Amino acid sequence: MNDMTQTPEMLIAAMAAKARAASNALTQISDEEKSRGLMLAAQALRDHGDAICRANMQDMENAAERGLSSALLDRLRLDDARIEGTASGVEQVAKLDNPLGEVIDETHRPNGMVMQRVRVPLGVIGIIYESRPNVTADAAALCMRAGNAAILRGGSEAIESNRAIHAAMAEGVSAAGLPTDAIQLVPTTDRAAVGAMLRAAGLIDLIVPRGGKSLVARVQEEARVPVLAHLDGMNTSYVHASANPDMARDLVVNAKMRRTGICGATETVLFDKDFKATKEVIGALIDAGCAVRGDDAIQTIDTRVTAAQDEDWDTEYLDAIITAAQVSGIDEALAHIAAHSSGHTDAIIAEDGAAAERFLNAVDSAIVMWNASTQFADGGEFGLGAEIGISTGRLHARGPVALEGLTTYKWIVRGTGQVRP
Repeated sequence: MNDMTQTPEMLIAAMAAKARAASNALTQISDEEKSRGLMLAAQALRDHGDAICRANMQDMENAAERGLSSALLDRLRLDDARIEGTASGVEQVAKLDNPLGEVIDETHRPNGMVMQRVRVPLGVIGIIYESRPNVTADAAALCMRAGNAAILRGGSEAIESNRAIHAAMAEGVSAAGLPTDAIQLVPTTDRAAVGAMLRAAGLIDLIVPRGGKSLVARVQEEARVPVLAHLDGMNTSYVHASANPDMARDLVVNAKMRRTGICGATETVLFDKDFKATKEVIGALIDAGCAVRGDDAIQTIDTRVTAAQDEDWDTEYLDAIITAAQVSGIDEALAHIAAHSSGHTDAIIAEDGAAAERFLNAVDSAIVMWNASTQFADGGEFGLGAEIGISTGRLHARGPVALEGLTTYKWIVRGTGQVRP
């Protein structure tokens, strides 16, 4: 049957069948061979850097014509440094400790049976993502190293970049004798293909969405396949009364302005009413090019601050905009975070260790930080190599999801002829 008559469901079913066969094949391939394939894939990314940049330039031009925001354009943009960073990330994944076969725990029963829980691959993983073409390489590398096959469906705005990156990855994997069907890229930008992936129960074992609220909402609403959710990064940095003023200034500006378009960017800053340098920190943000929307107290401190509206406290700007409020103490800060946080990353800046420990224990987010920029919410910074996403749920995996998060376990029982009475 030719492509003109192939429905999205047929396309995804065919890709999933190839992926299942590749996943099964990977169970018979040594970890050393998988690592070698990823090292060759990283080199192929470097070798084809010029072609990848040309493809990305085409995507950037198309995206600009479509009126994408500066934050999304920043996520989409590739250059030599970012390609090198992507290649280095693939190499890091190749060098990580292999989680497969790890004995999680072992029990010796009174009847002599030995029971073990052992890490194994999940199987076939579908990754649905927007804007960031480096996800093509990151997700492919992580899935393959953990013994899984990946079906990658990137956004239409990055289609040429994704195709160029995928071609380079496939070249390296093939050179190592590994099955290229383990890292397939959905060839169409038809949104119906996303729906077909979400309904592919029994064909795809896990869906990982990476994108904005509308994408994640659609996935959670329509999916008949288990989902590893990555919600928006409604991240807060709380400046405690005991915070060092210079540290607070540097951390808040970095947490917001280093890269405004990533999910680890701080979107709200809370200042304790007894912190003495709020004006200086607000001024540093504005001087760095950040628009500040504040409550009445913050507007009084700096007249350049505009009034925050109710919806601002729940908005992931992904841009040079931040909301700011003054709180009466840690209890009020905790209450604000509980009401508005998406459970992604929240931070306290404080010299008071007792207050910091209380914050770390009380905030129910996937990542909670003390005296560190929320921009460190990244699998590479956690020593995990690349990441497939940051899970804001509470089941299976939480926070940056890398190799271990892409495995499950099975029970292995060894006996000596026991029968159950």
